[in-house]
Order: sequence, then C-alpha cells, then structure tokens
Amino acid sequence: MVWKKSDGTHVKVGKSWVDDNNIRHPTNWSIWTDAQKKAVGLTWEDDVDTSFDDRFYWAKGIERNLADVNVVDDDGNAVIDPMTGKQMIQLGLKSIWVAKTKTTANGLLSTSDWYVTRKAETDTAIPSDISTYRTGVRTASKTIEDKINGCADLDAFKALFVVPTDSDGNPTGNSPITDFPDEVN
Repeated sequence: MVWKKSDGTHVKVGKSWVDDNNIRHPTNWSIWTDAQKKAVGLTWEDDVDTSFDDRFYWAKGIERNLADVNVVDDDGNAVIDPMTGKQMIQLGLKSIWVAKTKTTANGLLSTSDWYVTRKAETDTAIPSDISTYRTGVRTASKTIEDKINGCADLDAFKALFVVPTDSDGNPTGNSPITDFPDEVN
C-alpha cells in the first residue's frame, strides 16, 4: 500500500521527490488527491510486503548505513545543527550498537559497583567471583565492540545477531552481540 514512481521506486511520505520530467515535488505531496498523484505519474501498489527488521533497515529494502553519515538536504547541502553549528551526523549501525554495548556493560557492572566503592573507602576486599565477573564484562564488551567495528558489510553485521543452535535448533549460547558473562549473585 504505497505510491511508486514509474521506475518502481517508492515515494516516501514527507520527502520531496523528482518525477520523470525532472520536476521536484514538495514534501507535502501526500495531501494531494489520488487523481493529482496519478497525474504526475504515481501509481498505487497494493499487497506490498512491507515487513522488515528495523535493526538493519529503515524500510523494506532500504538498508541502514554501517558507518556514520553526514546529513545533507535534498540539494546536497550540509544540514547544520542549530545547537552546535556543526553539520548533523546520522549515526550508523556500528556507532549505535557500540553505544548499546557500552550501556549494557555499564548496567551489568553497576550492580556490583558498590564493591568497588567499599574497597576504595574501607579497603575491604572485592570477592574474587565479583572481580572475575567484572573483568569478564569489560572483556566481553571490548570483544563485542571489536566484532561490531570489524563488520565490512550488513550481512556480517547481521551475523552478530544469530544465536548458535544445536542440530535440534536449541540455543547453545548467546548471539555474538549479546555474549556477556552470566551475572553472579
């Protein structure tokens, strides 16, 4: 259930677009009547499977970028952030998932931070299982970040989300992107 141009590309609601006669149409084209849309060469497409995995795609068939991208307007000019005065950057999957990995590691470590504080304030030893766990979390976070940053393409990145299974389809471990140690009690 989308409008498409004669070349088969879908026209995004809220985005300007150029028709076959090289005429740019405004971002509010979606308020036009169906007759107006058809008059400029758009056709309605029913029964389109629009399902997609939003971890990897903006929309069906439109991949997210692995790397960060400088934001430009429809004319190719830099879009400037009014708060910083610098060009806006759309974070790529690598930056997003490295940040998520760091947040996960921080959350896992925060439950045992009090041991570190107690050690600093009273010189009470941190239990060895806690120290081992905390080292494991930091090591896992670095390993996951390295795997993320080492992805050369989207297929390699998507492979980080695959949970290993045995011959019966039962999980045998964590996906590489979530492979942190089990918490200690």
